[in-house]
Amino acid sequence: MLQSKLFSKTSKNKSSDTESISADLLVRAGFVDQLMAGVYSFLPLGYKVLKNIENIIRKNMEEAGGQEILMPVLQPKENWLKTGRWNNLDILFRIKGSGDKEYALGPTHEEVISPLAKKVIFSYKDLPLAVFQIQTKFRDELRAKSGILRTREFLMKDLYSFHETQEDLDKYYEKMIKVYFNVFKELGIKNKTYLTLASGGTFSKYSHEFQMVLDSGEDLIYICNKCKIAINKEIKAENPACPNCSSDSFEEKKAVEVGNIFKLGTKYSLPFELKYKDKFGQEKPVIMGCYGIGLSRAMGAVVEVNCDEKGIVWPKEISPFKVHLIELKSENRKIKNTALKIYQDLQKEGVQVLYDDRQDKSPGEKFAEADLIGIPFRVIVSEKTVEKNSVEIKERDKQQAKIIKIKQLSKALENVYSPL
Repeated sequence: MLQSKLFSKTSKNKSSDTESISADLLVRAGFVDQLMAGVYSFLPLGYKVLKNIENIIRKNMEEAGGQEILMPVLQPKENWLKTGRWNNLDILFRIKGSGDKEYALGPTHEEVISPLAKKVIFSYKDLPLAVFQIQTKFRDELRAKSGILRTREFLMKDLYSFHETQEDLDKYYEKMIKVYFNVFKELGIKNKTYLTLASGGTFSKYSHEFQMVLDSGEDLIYICNKCKIAINKEIKAENPACPNCSSDSFEEKKAVEVGNIFKLGTKYSLPFELKYKDKFGQEKPVIMGCYGIGLSRAMGAVVEVNCDEKGIVWPKEISPFKVHLIELKSENRKIKNTALKIYQDLQKEGVQVLYDDRQDKSPGEKFAEADLIGIPFRVIVSEKTVEKNSVEIKERDKQQAKIIKIKQLSKALENVYSPL
C-alpha cells in the first residue's frame, strides 16, 4: 500500500472522546472515523486490523468444531414475542416496515438460530452441533462511550452449541474457555484477561465473562489472589469468599469485558419446540450454549494495553501491515528506486508493507506518524543508508534502531515473525 494513496489522514489533535486511550489513538491514527455517537466507519488501516482479528477468531472457532454461517440482521417481531424479549430487552432496536410490519435489528441471534436449528436437528445422531457467525449487531445503548469499546453498531462473533445432555454442554463449555484464552493469547491480551463469574446464568448459577484489566474500564472485578478467577462486582455481595477455591483474598481492579459465554439450557429451544429424539425414540428439548466475542471491542481493548506516549504499538499478529517502509525525500533518484525495489521485493515474499512514498512530508513528520500508526517494523531508506547498500530498521516497541544490509532485510524480518 502506498501511503500517498491511503484513504485516511492522521491528526495531531486529540480526539473529542477522552474517556479512553483507544478512542483517541484510533481516530488520530486514521483507523476509524466516527459518524455519530456509537457508530464508526472502519478505514483501510482499521479494517485490516479487524480482518486479522476475524481470521484469528474464525480459525479458533473452526478448530473447536464450529461451522460458519451467516444469519439475517433483520428479524421478525414474532420470534422475539415467543421468547418474551420483544418488550423486555431495553437495548433492542425495534423498527416498522410497510404494512405495519415490525422487526428487530439483531443484538443477538438466539431468536434466529433456534428455529433454524429445528430444520437440521431431529435425532440424537445430529448432536452435538456447533455453528457460529461473524455478524454486525445493533444495540440501542443508552450511553455509547469509549470509542469502539461501547457502540450501538458493532461486529461480533457468536457461536451456538447444541447438546443432548447438560453433561455434554458442560464438557463443551469448559473446552470453549480454553479456546477463548487461546484467542486472547493470539490477540496479545491474555496476560491481562481473567475468567470472571457474572450473573445471567440460565441453567447454571453463573455465566462467565472474560474481563481485561484496564484503568479506564467500566466494570469492577475482584480477582482471587489464590486461583486467579475473578468475580464481577454485581455478584460480589453474595460471594464473600471465592466460589472456586474458598479464598477470601481479592484484588479489586477496573476492567472491560472482551467476551462472554452462557449455558442457555432449554431457554431458547423450548419456545421454538427445538427437540430431538433420543435412542429410545423419546422427544427431548435440545440443550444450548452460546459464546460471544466482540471483534471491534477487542480491537479497542488491544490498543488500550498496547500503546505508549507516541501512539499505538500493534501486536505483530493483528497489525495492518508488518513493515512501515519510509523513503526520506531526496533529489537523488537512487533513493526512490531503492525504496521501490525493497517494497516490491518484500511484497513478492508475502510481507505486508505500508510504503511512505510521500514527498511533501519531512522526516520528523514521517517518523511521528509511523509511531502513531504503530506498525511493528519501521524501515528507513535515505541517502545515508543507500550509500552503504543498507537500511535502518527499528522495532516499534524498541528504543534502538540498527543499520543492516538490504540483502539481509528479509532474513532479519523472518527471524522475528513468519510472513503472512
